[in-house]
Amino acid sequence: MSTVKMNDIKVIANIGAGTMGHATAMQFAMKGYQVNLLDMSQAALKHGLELIDHDLDTFEQNGIIKGNQKADILARIVPTTDYSDALTEADFVIESIVEDLKVKQTVWQKAEHYLSDQTIMATNTSGLSPTAIQDGLKHPENFVVAHFWNPAQLMPLVEVVPGERTAEDTVKTTVSLMNHIGKHAVALKKEALGFVGNRLQLAVLREAFKIINDGIASPAAVDDIVKYSLGRRWSLLGPIASADLGGLDVFKNISTYLYDDLANNTGTDPVLKKMVDQGDLGVKSGKGFYDWEGDNGKEAILMRDINLLKLLKNDEKHTE
Repeated sequence: MSTVKMNDIKVIANIGAGTMGHATAMQFAMKGYQVNLLDMSQAALKHGLELIDHDLDTFEQNGIIKGNQKADILARIVPTTDYSDALTEADFVIESIVEDLKVKQTVWQKAEHYLSDQTIMATNTSGLSPTAIQDGLKHPENFVVAHFWNPAQLMPLVEVVPGERTAEDTVKTTVSLMNHIGKHAVALKKEALGFVGNRLQLAVLREAFKIINDGIASPAAVDDIVKYSLGRRWSLLGPIASADLGGLDVFKNISTYLYDDLANNTGTDPVLKKMVDQGDLGVKSGKGFYDWEGDNGKEAILMRDINLLKLLKNDEKHTE
């Protein structure tokens, strides 16, 4: 049985109004879709709408939306705690709830009772198996991962990941929809633990932690080396194209002597374990590899978001 086609998608159901969920709901509403925003309580919905209101103000201040657009965007978002109200007319459902496999399975199996046989079901998990989540669904062929990156209203990437029983049309339509709302969707050929983005991120972090632990460089030095070399280059071309430009023979020669010296530990990272055992969790505890006491954390997040907004505006100029 085929899934809904891109041009037939009119109503979005958005399960979860938290950090990620409020942002995905806003993105769809900004593109003109009716969005039924579903969460467990009125308090959660109120908080989600407050986050959306704040983000729209930020977009307005930065020229991403015009002043008269905010009210229309908000009017397209319909908050509810009722599954039937949220899902019965939905053509596409996106879910952003707790990263717990059993919880996601339970929510999706309940949600599917209210959906048509063509509705696409997408989970915004950052790494859980779509094959495991779709197990028990009547229409697993309609189920797919649409992994937004945090902060979802500012980061363009969406990883679209099929499970073992996901139909090709489900992937294609999801990619088209994500691109239509202004994201940059990338489809994986098959699922892998952590997908692609988090696999690359953790591979880099594993080596970064080893460098710090071995006394080769400080955390600040590691960050500067990435920001002012690899980060800039990869944001333009990516690591694979950069290797092509640098010469695969050069990288092959480097790999012959460097691979054996790189971090290859498995299981829990020893550096991270030590930090967590000490209660040094980063911004949330006031200390990690850096001192985040006072307003340091807020200032870092603000600076990050200001620069992400600049990049977002630049992206929109090139798509106009």
